[in-house]
Amino acid sequence: QVQLVESGGGLVQPGGSLRLSCAGSGWISSIYNMAWYRQAPGKQRELVALITSGGSTNYADSMKGRFTISRDNGKNTVYLQINSLKPEDTAVYYCYARAPGSTTPYWGKGTLVTVSS
Repeated sequence: QVQLVESGGGLVQPGGSLRLSCAGSGWISSIYNMAWYRQAPGKQRELVALITSGGSTNYADSMKGRFTISRDNGKNTVYLQINSLKPEDTAVYYCYARAPGSTTPYWGKGTLVTVSS
């Protein structure tokens, strides 16, 4: 059973920064591809960034520049650094993991990021 637990969300002022963490436990291993998604109020869930087991990254076009995904395989943890936060970044941020070749995705419960003055 794979479990993903996000942390690091909260209330931040526009222009601020946050680092989100997602800790994996259970059967998750360093071979899993992992990603961050977000869902803003009234909108569909969208991909922010993904990172492969080898560390290759890919970002949604609208997320390039202010978002940085990274991982620490020794800690089974993936991070999302968000800089220059904007009110439109307000969303629940979800962690996602999937083993290569598998069709079974795993999701965390999400962490809320609110950007407001």
